[in-house]
Amino acid sequence: MWIIELLAVLVFIFLGARLGSIGIGFAGGLGVLVLALVFGLTPGDIPIDVILIIMSVIAAIAAMQVAGGLDYLVYLAERILRSNPKYITFLAPLVTYVMTIFAGTGLTAFSTLPVIAEVAKREGIRPSRPLSIATIASQIAITASPISAAVVFFAGALEPMGVGYVELLAICIPTTFVAVMLAAAVTNFLGKDLKDDPVYQDRLAKNLVAIPTDEERLQREIPAGARTSVLIFLIAIIAVVGYAMAISSTVGLIEEPVLKRDAAIMTFMLGAATAIALFCKIDCNKVLGAATFKSGMSACVCVLGVAWLGTTFVAAHIEEINVFAGNILETKPWLLAVVLFFAAMLLYSQAATTRALMPAALALGVNPAAAIAAFAAVSALFVLPTYPTLLAAIEFDDTGSTRIGKYVFDHPFLIPGVLTITIAVSLGFLIAPLVI
Repeated sequence: MWIIELLAVLVFIFLGARLGSIGIGFAGGLGVLVLALVFGLTPGDIPIDVILIIMSVIAAIAAMQVAGGLDYLVYLAERILRSNPKYITFLAPLVTYVMTIFAGTGLTAFSTLPVIAEVAKREGIRPSRPLSIATIASQIAITASPISAAVVFFAGALEPMGVGYVELLAICIPTTFVAVMLAAAVTNFLGKDLKDDPVYQDRLAKNLVAIPTDEERLQREIPAGARTSVLIFLIAIIAVVGYAMAISSTVGLIEEPVLKRDAAIMTFMLGAATAIALFCKIDCNKVLGAATFKSGMSACVCVLGVAWLGTTFVAAHIEEINVFAGNILETKPWLLAVVLFFAAMLLYSQAATTRALMPAALALGVNPAAAIAAFAAVSALFVLPTYPTLLAAIEFDDTGSTRIGKYVFDHPFLIPGVLTITIAVSLGFLIAPLVI
């Protein structure tokens, strides 16, 4: 019977992927209904903690966006990218990685993609190279961001096993960053040079490529409170990390904290949003219409549906899963990375994949160090070229170098993505045992 139930789960995940965007959350909720009423399974735990963290972080980010903070960050990113255009394939992922670490969401890459495409084209560099690795960097940086829902939830799952928030970040930040930079070095040689690409030459002949001039620059007006909003948000992040370190068992400055880590993140983020609203004098009604707010609320629904669907199935069959996979994962823990990779490919969310599978993996006896090492694999959102940032990168590249191939999977994001995750996981298995 469990095979039929698993097939039902996969059908609803596939249906959600076909619907796209928030539709995967819709389909996940319907899947829980079917598992409960048709197969008699007890609904699993609702990922309320993850959803509340996403909501509070997105509220602060949206407030910062309304204040012009994101425009200011993009302005800084443009200056970095244009300062050394020949190294765009290395600078682009550096920028998107740092922005994602800072904001806790990879969707910040949207604003930098047109700049990356334009700078690459100006230098005669194949735009698919910096665009692809920059997009991958924005995805894997989620597993190293101190305020991302995936990291916060995973840290909570590790705490009972004696591994804290600080150790998790100490492993994930260096491994993912080094992986991105090494993958960028390889990506810099992928694909034909722009001048030798027949697709580009054909589009150029048909006047489908806009040729940038030396005078062209993306002009953006930076509101008066933009810098202040960024400073407030940065202070909030430092406060989150500092507080989490203070209450961790490793540092132990606060032995009996009034606020647990999750509550602290939510209150600090909502506090930051309040400060931005007051000091930057924003119209709070505009926050509801901000692009980041809409995408964040969509992410909440996706996590609700998909993670709930996953926990419902796993909770009902934890014994069978333990018999089937427990010994394998204990002797070959690297297989967890493979499982997470394919799950993320379908679930389209680092937080949802972490929430659905990591507790089960730890319950099956996977060593915490191995689980952390495999964590980067939850970023495999690039396999199917339908993720929003991938589609945006394709849209912004009018040279045609960033394109979906004949067989769908032969797109420029696949090799950089697989390479980045492989390097990050490999480094994780080397470093994690030394840190923990």
